Amino acid sequence: MIKLVLIRHGESLWNKENRFSGWKDIDLTPLGEQQAKEAGLILKQEGFAFDMAYTSLLKRAIRTLNFVLDEIDQLWIPVTKDWHWNERSYGALQGLNKAETAKQYGEEQVHIWRRSYNVPPPALKKSDERYPGNDPRYTHLKESEIPVAESLEMTVNRLQSVLEKDIFSNLRRGKRLLISAHGNSIRAFIKIMDQLSNEEIIDVNVPTGVPLVYELDDNLHPIKSYYLGDQEEVEAAMKEVEDQGKSK
Repeated sequence: MIKLVLIRHGESLWNKENRFSGWKDIDLTPLGEQQAKEAGLILKQEGFAFDMAYTSLLKRAIRTLNFVLDEIDQLWIPVTKDWHWNERSYGALQGLNKAETAKQYGEEQVHIWRRSYNVPPPALKKSDERYPGNDPRYTHLKESEIPVAESLEMTVNRLQSVLEKDIFSNLRRGKRLLISAHGNSIRAFIKIMDQLSNEEIIDVNVPTGVPLVYELDDNLHPIKSYYLGDQEEVEAAMKEVEDQGKSK
């Protein structure tokens, strides 16, 4: 049996402030750091070890990975930092408070922007200081690859382009992989792996700082997936994510 572990970064400063983060490079809160350490402890207790790790180019995911690897004494393993694992771009919503945005545009509209499969949020202008093309970490990308806003469908497409080359090929080689990423890049992965419909993925919420384990057969088809830790706490954390777009 093949096991793959993914983890959404611990609570970030903008998670705490209930803001749309997107590609903004936001750091972890002290709670987020603790969540990452606890995730590493759970993985250690469950006997997990890894050969390679992947993360995005955003510090909240990178630092989460480092805390996890430190807890399991595996900071030495090779780590690939890849923009394909970035959070999806929230475009012109980036930095806005979700509850305040819901008051302005309505909860239904915010829910569509946050959770629909193929509706992107309002786009950034390339002259906007928030445009990722101004960030030196993306100078190697083509202009067409730098988003001004992304739907989950667009996030699925960019992630799918590297899964076979990097993730699936290494799993077939027997490598034990750990991926530290973001709510929507992990939702994109879940949609691909579980072959969820556009409607089914709407109700999928990924909690911060909780390891998600996929057990796969030799053909990399999912046998089952589950979160490690206290399941009542996991359910509560998922509900908290779901409620972020409400006006109250």
